[in-house]
Amino acid sequence: MKKITLGLVTGLSLLLLAGCGEGSSGTEKDSGSKDMTIEVVAKGFQHDFWKAVQKGAKQAAEENGAKMNFVGPKDETAVAEQLEMLNNAINKNPDAIALAALDTNAELDAIQQAKDKEIPIIGFDSGVPDAPEGSVKATASTDNSKAGGVAAEHMYEALKDRLASANESRIGIVSQEVNSLSISQRTSGFIDKMVELLEADTNIGKGKVAITGHDKFKNDIKEKDAKVVIELRVPAEVTDAAGKTEAQALLEKSDIVGIYGSNEYGAKSIINADDGLGGRIGVSDDKVIAVGFDSGKLQQDAVRNERFLGSVTQNPVKIGYEAVSLAVKAAKGEDVEDIDTGVEWYSKENIDNEDIQALLYE
Repeated sequence: MKKITLGLVTGLSLLLLAGCGEGSSGTEKDSGSKDMTIEVVAKGFQHDFWKAVQKGAKQAAEENGAKMNFVGPKDETAVAEQLEMLNNAINKNPDAIALAALDTNAELDAIQQAKDKEIPIIGFDSGVPDAPEGSVKATASTDNSKAGGVAAEHMYEALKDRLASANESRIGIVSQEVNSLSISQRTSGFIDKMVELLEADTNIGKGKVAITGHDKFKNDIKEKDAKVVIELRVPAEVTDAAGKTEAQALLEKSDIVGIYGSNEYGAKSIINADDGLGGRIGVSDDKVIAVGFDSGKLQQDAVRNERFLGSVTQNPVKIGYEAVSLAVKAAKGEDVEDIDTGVEWYSKENIDNEDIQALLYE
């Protein structure tokens, strides 16, 4: 009897152990992100934009039951500091890393190390352009070309009657630079959408829009043959004085009817230039229609005071949220793909709405 009892107990014990083993494995698989750690390396930390990104990242981590560490250098010029943060993140052997690279070339070795250690990387904001193949699984970012198009659509609606009745008109663009992918796409997206709208307008038509000012974007149509000229101005250096000079050169032209700043710097340059010209921009028919991108205090004030028709803002909360959500999925081995985190148009009518206020950053 003792032998039989012992055998039964042993058998039951083995069954229970096997059952517990299956239950434990199943629980971990179901929870998926239990004890999962995601390292987030941003481009900055103190700016309100990155604080909003952190808010979204934290929300996604909490929803997925994952631990999240969010770091960023002092500003967006501190490449060496970000590289050190990325190396520290890799050395922690996290389940995944979300990275908004300041300079991919400077971080190539670190990115390759993460790939060798099979740590998936998710790009966010401007992502990790030109990263080693297979190292970045997906990117959560603004479709900057589409976003530039949103600014063009709103400007066109405000200007179409004036453009139709004028013999010639000029639309200016102030762009901080033409090398940064995000800013270049905001510029090209604005130009492409504006040309599309103008050429579809029977009062203007195909072959009547000239693009001038920079070889990267210009077309073959001569100003003398155009009904509308889109002129891009890029300062030689990124200083307030240089930006103001380029914006002022546009605003002083007699045929200018609209002007676009493709980021905070561009919008600020337009406002500073207008201050020195006695107020050429505004929303009435006798003013130059100005639109912007981003949402610094100066730009927000210009929107509230109707110096700007409105501006485009990214959705930094969603950028952070989707970056961490993708990182969790990649860490589980799930297939992931790029996500457009979208933009919103804000004007005097909606700038103080709660949903818009949550997206504005200075």
